[in-house]
Amino acid sequence: MLRIDRAFYEAIVAHARRDHPDEACGVVAGPVGSDRPERFIPMENAERSPTFYRFDSKEQLRVWREMDDRDEEPVVIYHSHTATEAFPSRTDISLAAEPGAHYVLASTRESDHTEFRSFRIVDGTVTEEPVEIV
Repeated sequence: MLRIDRAFYEAIVAHARRDHPDEACGVVAGPVGSDRPERFIPMENAERSPTFYRFDSKEQLRVWREMDDRDEEPVVIYHSHTATEAFPSRTDISLAAEPGAHYVLASTRESDHTEFRSFRIVDGTVTEEPVEIV
């Protein structure tokens, strides 16, 4: 189960809405081993695409080094889908490289509702998990 503060939930949804019609992406970091999201880090979608996201390699290196320096890890890796449901695509699954992370998808396909779902993706296997907003 993903337990996430309402402020982080709202920040992810706001980022997804702000970048629409392109996909938004980012990370919520937390202390190593805690599974507790504590620091919101919106990132740039280097692809600037409505159908694909990719972290900018320089920004990703900087963010991951910063997390290492702070004894953090990516607890949540999020991105948006702009025209489809909040479910990992084949590309999303193939690129999932953090087996301990919650992969959150926020679909902005409907202008008045954001579908918000979380998944674990390990070795190509996708498992949806409940989300508790606290």
